[in-house]
Amino acid sequence: MYSSESVWADWPSYLRLYASGELARRAEAAMASLAACALCPRRCRVDRLAGEHGVCRSGALARVASWNRHDWEEPPISGTRGSGTIFFSGCTGACIFCQNFPISHLNHGIDVSVERLASMMLELQAKGCHNVNLVSATHFVPQVLAALTAAVPQGFRLPLVYNSSGYETVETLRLLDGVVDIYLPDAKYADDAVARRLSGFVRYVEANRAALEEMYRQVGADLLLDGEGIAVRGMIIRHLVLPGGLAGSGAVAQWLAGNLSPRVHISIMSQYFPAYHAVGHPELGRKITEEEYEAAVGAFVAAGLETGWQQEPDGT
Repeated sequence: MYSSESVWADWPSYLRLYASGELARRAEAAMASLAACALCPRRCRVDRLAGEHGVCRSGALARVASWNRHDWEEPPISGTRGSGTIFFSGCTGACIFCQNFPISHLNHGIDVSVERLASMMLELQAKGCHNVNLVSATHFVPQVLAALTAAVPQGFRLPLVYNSSGYETVETLRLLDGVVDIYLPDAKYADDAVARRLSGFVRYVEANRAALEEMYRQVGADLLLDGEGIAVRGMIIRHLVLPGGLAGSGAVAQWLAGNLSPRVHISIMSQYFPAYHAVGHPELGRKITEEEYEAAVGAFVAAGLETGWQQEPDGT
């Protein structure tokens, strides 16, 4: 079910934008937009350049929690040499079960200049990573664009992975058109009330579906691989199965199959465990069962979405 097109391995799409000057123009406009930030669907309109903070608690500088090789993404992302992850601090969501809460909720990390962020990209390339994987970068898209503009003339050539909760605006994603090679978004929920109650997202379903459609428009459903079997263009949609069917797996699957493509790659994740405020929670205070996971997988298969990855559930 994969396609192979070696050209993408030799010519990441952002090089064209750099050569034309478009990448620098986008970076400059995006950085200026931080004076009334509307990067995510919350559209806080705070002046981050003046030190004001919105829901994501982020300012003018990118804040990075860690950057290193990561071997445990989906096989075409991690490959044999790992994915070069840059974990950004802060978040546009507020999941009560967040498994990375010190980073996402407590904002642990270091503020870095555009030049330092560019050097992180180059360091990950020097480690031999297959790609640079931008984890929760929504609120730092301007800084990423600026860093990429600085990294390319220093020899940066890796494909970019945009690893996201799927809570995006189409306007922000259009800044990444021709910049991001592989989208790795979540499709977390099918019900807005549940999304707001468990993750603090406002109008998640509407925003998520519009975002997924825009990502699909940019890179298509087919996952293009290089000669080593490593993804160089396309999208993989992640879905975390929650206890009690709270993620609405069946409705998510039906929408994806009907509005994107049955060929889109799906990663159905079973690793939920009660973390952060979910410990002792009446609905979320347990792992999922094997039956719950199999029911979710069955829903995706019934919708015609059979390409991708499953995990062995570790229910109790």
